[in-house]
Amino acid sequence: MKARKALVALGGGPSPVINASLAGVIERCRDYPDVVSHVYAAWHGVEGILKEELIDLDLQESSELARLRHTPASGAIGTCRYKLTSDRSEDFSRIVDVLQAHDIGWFFYIGGNDSMDTADKVSKLAHERGLDVVVTGVPKTIDNDVGDEQFTLIDHTPGYGSAARYWASIIQNTEEESRGMSVSECVSVWQAMGRKSGFITAAARLADPQREMPLQLYFAESGHNLDTLTEAVNSQLLRSGRCIVIVNEGFDVGHIGEARDGFGHIEYGASQQTAAQIVVNHLNRVGLKARGQATGQVPGVLQRSTSIYRSVVDLEEAYEVGAHAVKVAVTKGTGFMATLLREPGEAYKIRYDHVDLREVANSARFLPASWISEDGLDVTDAFVSYAKPLIGDCWPEIPLENGIQRFAKIKPVFVSSRCSDYIPVGLR
Repeated sequence: MKARKALVALGGGPSPVINASLAGVIERCRDYPDVVSHVYAAWHGVEGILKEELIDLDLQESSELARLRHTPASGAIGTCRYKLTSDRSEDFSRIVDVLQAHDIGWFFYIGGNDSMDTADKVSKLAHERGLDVVVTGVPKTIDNDVGDEQFTLIDHTPGYGSAARYWASIIQNTEEESRGMSVSECVSVWQAMGRKSGFITAAARLADPQREMPLQLYFAESGHNLDTLTEAVNSQLLRSGRCIVIVNEGFDVGHIGEARDGFGHIEYGASQQTAAQIVVNHLNRVGLKARGQATGQVPGVLQRSTSIYRSVVDLEEAYEVGAHAVKVAVTKGTGFMATLLREPGEAYKIRYDHVDLREVANSARFLPASWISEDGLDVTDAFVSYAKPLIGDCWPEIPLENGIQRFAKIKPVFVSSRCSDYIPVGLR
C-alpha cells in the first residue's frame, strides 16, 4: 500500500484538552510510516480545507508539537463554526477536491456532534466519488452531549472532565466567598455553559458531594423557571441566610435577544442578555428573604480554555482517544469515530473502541432524568459516582517560561496550493 498524507482538523468550540487529542493523532500517525507519509493540519478547521490552507506539521519544530499536550483551547491550528449543510453541495465537492489534490488518504476530524455529522458526510461523498480516503472522527466537547443517554456510544467526551473540574474548583472557592460576604451579598448566581444539556451545571455538585453548601442547580432539563427559582432561593435563604445558584446558559428565562453562531446554535455570550443577568435582576427586583442582594458571574469561555483547571485524567484520555483514532482508521477503514467506554465495576477504567459515525452524527444527549433530584435542584449520588473519577486527583503539569505559561507555537506556513481559489458558500 502506498503511503499517503493525513489531514487533521478541529471543529466547533475548543476544550481545555483538545490539543492533547491533536497530539495523539500526530504522534500515532508517525507509528505507521508505511501508510502515512506526512501529517497536515487544516488552518481554522473545515474553513481551512475549503480555502486550501493546509499546514505541513512535519515542518514544525518537534519541541513545539510536543507542547500541544499542555496547550489549551484551539489557538495552535484554529477551529471554526462553519456549518456544512445539505444544500451546500458545492462545499462538499470542494473538500473532496482538496483532499484529492493533496493526496490525502487519512482525514481526522476532532469535534462534537456537528463535526461528526460533517465527517460522516465527507466520508460518504468521498466513497461515492471513488476517492480512497479514510475519514475518522475524534470526540470533543465540554458539554458531554454527544452520544446516547444509555452511554453505549461513548461514556463521556474528552473536555468534559476538565470543565467539570473547573466548576468543582470555582464553586468550592465561591463557598468561601459566600460565607464571608453573605450579609451583603446573600445570593451568588453563576452561569454555566450548556445550551440544552445540564452536565456542566451538574458538575458544580462535585465541589460539595456531602451537600453541606446551600447550593442549588438549575438544569435546562429540570423544568424550572424564574418563578420556581425565586421560591426555591427564598426558601433556602430562610433556612441558611445565603444561597449559591448555578444556572445553565439555556435555562428558561424568556427572551434574551438571541444571537446565533455558524452552526445555527444560540451564541449566549453574544446575545443581548444572559440567563445569569436576568436571574440576578429578577431576584433583586422581587425581593429576597435575607439581608443583602443577589450578584452574578458568567465565566464564559474560561471554562473551556483555562489550562490550570485541566483534569489529568481528561488530558490522558484526550491524547489516547486521538491516538486510538489512527489505529481505528488503519485497521477498520472509513466512517468511524474513536470512542471511550467505561468498564463495569467499582474501579474506574476506560477502554478505547469505535462506533459508526452515523450513530453519533448530530446526536444530542441530555442529563438523565434519573440523575436529577425529585425537586429538580440537585443531582443524585449516581451522577457524583459517574463524574467524580473524571476530574482526577492532582494538578496538571503547567510549563512556564519567564513566569508565564508556555504554549505551543505552530507556524501557519501553508503547503503550496493545487486548486483554484475558492470562497466557501457560507462566506459569500
